[in-house]
Amino acid sequence: MIGFRFSEFVPTADNSTPFERLLKIFLELMTHTSGDFEESFRWLKELDDEYGLTSPEYTLEDFRKDLEEKNYIKKDANHQNVLSDKSEQLIRKNALEQIFGRLKRSGQGNHRTPFTGKGEEESSDKRPFQFGDTLDQIAFTESFKNAQINQGVDSFQMTERDLEVRENYSAAQMSTVLMIDISHSMILYGEDRITPAKKVAMALAELITKKYPKDSLDIVVFGNDAWEVKIKDLPYLSVGPYHTNTVAGLELAMDLLRRRRNANRQIFMITDGKPTCIIENGEYYQNSWGHDPKIINRTINLAIQCRKLNIPITTFMIAKDPYLQQFVEDFTEANNGKAFYSDLKGLGEFIFTDYEKNKRKRY
Repeated sequence: MIGFRFSEFVPTADNSTPFERLLKIFLELMTHTSGDFEESFRWLKELDDEYGLTSPEYTLEDFRKDLEEKNYIKKDANHQNVLSDKSEQLIRKNALEQIFGRLKRSGQGNHRTPFTGKGEEESSDKRPFQFGDTLDQIAFTESFKNAQINQGVDSFQMTERDLEVRENYSAAQMSTVLMIDISHSMILYGEDRITPAKKVAMALAELITKKYPKDSLDIVVFGNDAWEVKIKDLPYLSVGPYHTNTVAGLELAMDLLRRRRNANRQIFMITDGKPTCIIENGEYYQNSWGHDPKIINRTINLAIQCRKLNIPITTFMIAKDPYLQQFVEDFTEANNGKAFYSDLKGLGEFIFTDYEKNKRKRY
């Protein structure tokens, strides 16, 4: 019979323990509160009061004890509860699954180039053996089949013309700097823009360290100044009362890439506004309106320098105000880079897809 057969929907049973369910929520809250343990627990209690997350058999106090006993939290020098290394790694793993998991399921984002030959990743494509191919490239099953067809089973022999080799794709080694804007505007108007930016950074870090260990990822945050942060510091990033010194961020990013000495280099920049600050003669020169030609020109000049050094800049503008678009267009044109106007929900997909595309090696 042609058609569809419908049956009653039976939801998949959740086999996770009460601790595992609460842990997932708690680590999410720790990301939102920049690692403030007590504030996260207050939020967890409010959620429990409203949605009944716990039961008399397993209370929040039981959960707190389990966090300590299972080494998900530890005491710092001031005897305050903070995340352990185990929890920090789990947060990055969860961020990777939240953001990159959707891409894998949708079939987007592979790390291969369109070029075949000697490389790191096997392809299903086959071709005749050529001088210079190595033994580990030979597809022996197909080669034996060819020999049987060409010579016959009774007088079996294998010649060079029977051999087939597997094509390999070459994955380029890439050095990336991810710049994150931590100016005050990233939390203005009741919109939390810094948490999605942190999640993307953690997911990208987890992807690179686990799947592409030959690649490098440096993370730079910029406000009035710019400084490098470690991967383990990402959950604790918070916005400050800062202006936006994009120049300082780009200068530090260029310096980090210069030290990497890699031919394939790129900068990803997550921001929500125009530059409003530079350092001039050791002092801050600021203009909160963000239309200052002196600041804009310094920023555009750095974009041109990056272009000359073959460092593409991809700007992810997580605000869609029309008056911001002209700066982004000018900046992108000066660098010959790319720009995406992304909402917070689509930020991760944009960055991961672009990272995979940019990693393709060109000959």
